Amino acid sequence: MKKIFNKSFFTNFIALAIIATGYLCPVQSELIKSIGFFALSGAVTNWIAIHMLFEKVPLLYGSGVIPNRFEEFKTSIKDLMMNQFFTLENIEQFIHTEEKQAGKVLNIEPLMEAVDYDKIFEGLISSIMESSFGGMLQMMGGEEALIPLKEPFTEKMKVTLLEMVASDKFNAALEQSLDAHKIGEDIITKVETVIDKRLNELTPQLVKEMVQEIIRKHLGWLVVWGGVFGGLIGAAFSFA
Repeated sequence: MKKIFNKSFFTNFIALAIIATGYLCPVQSELIKSIGFFALSGAVTNWIAIHMLFEKVPLLYGSGVIPNRFEEFKTSIKDLMMNQFFTLENIEQFIHTEEKQAGKVLNIEPLMEAVDYDKIFEGLISSIMESSFGGMLQMMGGEEALIPLKEPFTEKMKVTLLEMVASDKFNAALEQSLDAHKIGEDIITKVETVIDKRLNELTPQLVKEMVQEIIRKHLGWLVVWGGVFGGLIGAAFSFA
């Protein structure tokens, strides 16, 4: 509030100087005094109004409106965040956009390389040995007879997986599993929880300081313009 007080002091000082000039100047003294008194009245009135926004003044109904109604301010902040930014439509649109962009740039080959093909091949051999072909295979060298098939099997498996991932059926199933509506609802729930937690930490003093920080740059000018328009009204009143 320091800047506000600086503007207020400067404006009031000028108004008082104009009043003093009116008493000392022999020319148009009534006009000068009228301008000074009206300017001082406008500046002081606006300064009091600004003070009453943030501070409770005894016997003045409506003063301290910001700290007194900080619960309503908290609710308004939450409504602004949830109804203007974190809407279900906005989040669903964001998810769909990310899915489309991911689909264009997704490189599935590293994922294919991460697959443990050795384990898959071992499982295949185990299944064959436990099947009705196991006995016949034992006569032909057992599991060792299948080792030369490991590399061709791995390459074929990679190609098959890549074709499967690139298929429309797979993409449709993936899109269905990534339900943007359900994900959006989960995100909104989490965001709302975070906002509620932070707002519950706010106190009337914090709300007051937050609002002051946002608008204090402009509040000081209310005092200045109150003095200016008060002076103009005083001049008009003097001529009238």
